Amino acid sequence: MTITEKILAEHAGKKEVSPGDLIMAKVDIALGNDITAPLAIEEIKKVGTKNVFNRERIVLVPDHFAPNKDIKSAEQVKILREFAREFGITNYFEVGRMGIEHALLPEEGLVLPGDVIIGADSHTCTYGALGAFSTGIGSTDLAAAIITGEIWFRVPESIKFIFYGKLKKWVTGKDLILYTIGKIGVDGALYKAMEFTGDIIDNLSMDGRFTMANMAIEAGAKSGIINPDDKTIAYVKERAKRDFKIYRSDKDAHYSEVFEFNGNDIEPQVAFPHLPSNTKPISEVGNIKIDQVVIGSCTNGRITDLREAASVIKGKKVHKDVRMIVIPATQRIYKMAINEGLIDIFLDAEAAVSTPTCGPCLGGHMGVLSEGERAISTTNRNFVGRMGHPKSEVYLSNPAVAAASGVLGRISSPDEVD
Repeated sequence: MTITEKILAEHAGKKEVSPGDLIMAKVDIALGNDITAPLAIEEIKKVGTKNVFNRERIVLVPDHFAPNKDIKSAEQVKILREFAREFGITNYFEVGRMGIEHALLPEEGLVLPGDVIIGADSHTCTYGALGAFSTGIGSTDLAAAIITGEIWFRVPESIKFIFYGKLKKWVTGKDLILYTIGKIGVDGALYKAMEFTGDIIDNLSMDGRFTMANMAIEAGAKSGIINPDDKTIAYVKERAKRDFKIYRSDKDAHYSEVFEFNGNDIEPQVAFPHLPSNTKPISEVGNIKIDQVVIGSCTNGRITDLREAASVIKGKKVHKDVRMIVIPATQRIYKMAINEGLIDIFLDAEAAVSTPTCGPCLGGHMGVLSEGERAISTTNRNFVGRMGHPKSEVYLSNPAVAAASGVLGRISSPDEVD
């Protein structure tokens, strides 16, 4: 079996499962945020239950409109806060303790290898980087899981993506996943598990792996996943709040498709409007002026992302016609960035630095675009109106490309910055 099939079989109490099987699986972690959890809580109240399946395995993170941007968002968060108090939810994270959920949970050791993790947020697939089965669900499914600790799945087929060779300068996990989505399309892995492997993945940092798993949903996938190795185990051992189990794919496991990509063929990628699959290598981008840069999100707001951006912008200024917004993904990352002098670099460059928030990624706040404006962003989606006005444009890139673009006022390679 594949790693995905092994994890689902274990959580369904079966010796084995096959793609297409319908199963009931036990849940290790159920996650909700300030947009999706209020709907789940409303359904839970309709049922009238006084208990949840495990108050330590439910995680509530108001991060999308945090800090509260208006009265409605404040009321949404109040629903989460009161539910957490009433049901004794131990893992409730608000402003000051909050981080962007998909960066916060691994950092806190709440999600671990071998887990089944469900979240009412499409980018819950991030945790597959740890060797977990992790996927997004709807709010009513979240309500049922919070009450019962179980959820049904159709076991997905798996696609294997093998990355071999060596990465070029400035190429990151973001570029690998954008390149992949560009090759297979936004529905190229529909309801399938994307399994990433090969020498390049072995050498990729955990932050890079999180970025790749995070964007599996942008290819239509049910999940993204990477077999755990020594790097994974070292990461989780110093954070884990409970025991975990390692699963790995069998050598003779069946895959619906296998793709092989040579790292030597992959430049830094830019996804043009209005799909993450509309990718071009940086050498073919042309002269595209920008109005805004966003560096952050659950995709690229981790410490290595901030280091990459800072290495490009150090000693430079953001272009006079550009706004640059930098958002560390968690409080801990923010503090690390302060201690390493990264925040000084961004402030000296005349960028704005925010407390953790999803904010601009979904056109919520902290950087909404007006009509005709263009942004280059390290976020995960560039659909029509994603970051504001339906006639604005969002281009996706890695942090180094975003930083270079902020300096030059147009989408640029980091090599162009003197």
